[in-house]
Amino acid sequence: MRTWVLPEYIEDVLPPEAARLERLRRDLLDLFSAQGYELVMPPLLEYVESLLTGTGRDLDLRTFKLVDQLSGRMMGVRADITPQVARIDAHLLNRKGVTRLCYCGSVLHALPASPGATRELIQIGAELYGQAGIAGDLEIQALLCRALAVAGVRGLRLDIGHVAVFRAIVHAAGAGAELERELFEALQKKDVPAIRRIARSLDARMRAALALLPELYGGTEVLELAAQKLPRIPELTRALATLRALAKACPVPASFDLAELRGYHYHSGVVFDAYCEGVAGAIARGGRYDEVGRAFGRLRPATGFSINLRELAGRAAPRRKSGGKGRAR
Repeated sequence: MRTWVLPEYIEDVLPPEAARLERLRRDLLDLFSAQGYELVMPPLLEYVESLLTGTGRDLDLRTFKLVDQLSGRMMGVRADITPQVARIDAHLLNRKGVTRLCYCGSVLHALPASPGATRELIQIGAELYGQAGIAGDLEIQALLCRALAVAGVRGLRLDIGHVAVFRAIVHAAGAGAELERELFEALQKKDVPAIRRIARSLDARMRAALALLPELYGGTEVLELAAQKLPRIPELTRALATLRALAKACPVPASFDLAELRGYHYHSGVVFDAYCEGVAGAIARGGRYDEVGRAFGRLRPATGFSINLRELAGRAAPRRKSGGKGRAR
């Protein structure tokens, strides 16, 4: 075996790409700092009990695990920095009022997220704590759009959903945990016949609402159709009002997907993906995760986003700034 061969889906970053990455990292951290977001640097690995608290099964499956030789306890190499920042806000800073934090660092995935994708990503992002409601969602989406504009991406658009739409329907229908799980899996596949079959024991109105969700994808007309066709459940009505407000304020083209349930057991409200020309998948992802603080012993509103910096640097043309304050390091 050649000693210079790296593991599959792991690669070096050579000078040209490294230079682009570093310039873009500095530009984005400068932007976050100018907006009041303070830089934090969580460790690369932690005990799994802390690293995976409140994150759901998806992150658990993506996390490399190893035994700590000092304590004998199981540790994990982070696959996402967001839960670590939530821990810092809850336990180390423990501030009252609004806290704005940002970060940049490597994360490691046990398996590639898509064919040919690297397993070692560089993740940069911003998190907003203590700001409940639409104001926080508006701030974090506006910051993401500004960050991607600084990077010079072309054809930027947001795809926005809200996990409370599905959650409100299944809870109002009285679906148990197992039925909710089965409906969730069918909805992720947008398998309408399976949704109808699984939901056959539910009220006809709720069954029809669930079967309609995969079709509720598109522009703002989707929100109006949802208001007309879906049951008038208070939580669902509030979710649609939030999405309408985001549609009005979004500085880039936006589409809406009411069947989007990414991070369903982690997110508590709005979820969004950012897409741009030249990248097949999402270049950035974010959403609201108010319930994660409960797992850390401090229930607290939270929303944020993360960007795949390596993907962004490979596709974007960073815009140089003139003047201004010193750069974040």
